[in-house]
Amino acid sequence: MQARVIATRGLARWAALLAALSLVACSGVRTTGAGDAQPTAAEASRFLSQASYGATDGAISQVRTTGYSQWIDQQMSMAAPPSHQSDLEARLATLRAANPSASLSANDFYYSYWEQAITGPDQLRQRMKLALSEIFVISLTDANIDVRGAGSYYDMLGANAFGNFRTLLEQVTLHPMMGIYLTWLGNQKEDPATGRNPDENYAREVMQLMTIGLYQLNLDGSVKTDISGRPIAAYTADDISGLAKVFTGYSYYSPAPTSTTFRGGNKAADAAVRSMIPYAAFHSTSAKTFLGMTIPATTTATANPSGELKIALDTLFNHPNVGPFISRQLIQRLVTSNPSPAYVQRVASVFNNNGAGVRGDMAAVVRAILLDAEARNAGTAVGLNYGKVREPVVRMAHWARAFGATSTSGDWQIPSTSANTSLGQSALTSPSVFNFFRPGYSPPNSRIGAAGLVGPEFQIVDEVTVAGYLNTMQTTVDAGIGATVSGARDVRTTYSAETALAADANALVDRMNLLLTNGAMSSRLRTRIVEAVNGITVPATNPQAALLNRAKLAAYMTMASSEYLVQR
Repeated sequence: MQARVIATRGLARWAALLAALSLVACSGVRTTGAGDAQPTAAEASRFLSQASYGATDGAISQVRTTGYSQWIDQQMSMAAPPSHQSDLEARLATLRAANPSASLSANDFYYSYWEQAITGPDQLRQRMKLALSEIFVISLTDANIDVRGAGSYYDMLGANAFGNFRTLLEQVTLHPMMGIYLTWLGNQKEDPATGRNPDENYAREVMQLMTIGLYQLNLDGSVKTDISGRPIAAYTADDISGLAKVFTGYSYYSPAPTSTTFRGGNKAADAAVRSMIPYAAFHSTSAKTFLGMTIPATTTATANPSGELKIALDTLFNHPNVGPFISRQLIQRLVTSNPSPAYVQRVASVFNNNGAGVRGDMAAVVRAILLDAEARNAGTAVGLNYGKVREPVVRMAHWARAFGATSTSGDWQIPSTSANTSLGQSALTSPSVFNFFRPGYSPPNSRIGAAGLVGPEFQIVDEVTVAGYLNTMQTTVDAGIGATVSGARDVRTTYSAETALAADANALVDRMNLLLTNGAMSSRLRTRIVEAVNGITVPATNPQAALLNRAKLAAYMTMASSEYLVQR
């Protein structure tokens, strides 16, 4: 492959790519379901783009054999994968064998993340972990976040991916990494003598970002308005203050809790990975009023923090906003940025009642999202503007899966990809609690905005990140990615299946179409890639280098195209 494709004189070309991307605006149209017929290879590939980190030959075959519903059943019934926490503890033990004072870095988590994202057989759970991590945000950008604790947190999201939302909400709330990140670990009751008030950070964000959102919602996710057409707030400043009092008196787990352990001293060895515990002496005993609920005041410091926390989380869980608020965000993460109101309502109805009277059944919600007619219909049937921008980490994992990349070290040593000259994203490393991109983000001065639509992932798309992605992928496609191991990039592929087809440009591009663009590649793009591939002459003697370059060029051109960058 040629050297860097992004030169200063080429930026205009990639600005044009941004414009092309903005045309794929991401709306949703209700259409007829796909029925129970065996999926075609292209339909299976498209399904896998929503339900996994991307299609492989084996996964396409499996979906075609079992059908969508049974594939989901098999994925949900798989045993839990090896834990990131255990992996990180093993890494730390190895480091300390050589240096007793060694510590883990964020890269250690990234290595563990990439290994599971790329190789994990439980792909639906893996994709859900990423989705949930972008709603219930903690971030390794915070130096106070313990890396092993971050691994434990990511494990917790995976363990609850198909469980009940109420359990997930409680485990998120009590995880010490959330306590650290949103500053409620060690939160103390109010003190009129000093003017101290409870920290309100988690109380605000658990409502705004994790459960009910800013405004009251209809079941279809539309915002309720007053008689003047103004949105009706879902909560007030008083609700935040009242709820914040519930979130007092919790800190690190300790088998022998004291005021010292409450303040972070003498921490237990597993304090970073075990749920926080209540310390009654530091818990507010005043009345707590929020969201129409009042917990009466008590007169002693032996109030029941755990009982009050249950009341608070039950109140949040049962709020009518939760179904549409969470359902819409999960649809955005997996399927399309602008689901139709009817799509949101169908999924939210399942959240409210799984058909057996159970609220918050995440397995039923995920199934409803992926099997909905709006998710399963392809091409023009779902509307010209349907879809979503693929997240950068999903693209990288897709490359590795589609082309059978392996790790020379066995350690999947792909370090941080957060720089805007790289992928502009690393798992569990959002720049803020608002995630890498907001669910309601609409790029300014774009056709998306003019159409009243949103494109969340566009919040991390600009001329620099487009160039960074293209340069990163050119290097990756050509030579692999990651640390240098035995003189080469740790994670790379031989493109054996692709070079076997590369003498026939049409067959090679057909393979790219199936694995990368779900059989929906336009004739225009296909023609351009075929022409480019045929531009590489294959000599009669020693043809392998030319065939390999053909395979790399086809992969790169496909993954650089707007048709790939937008998941449809």
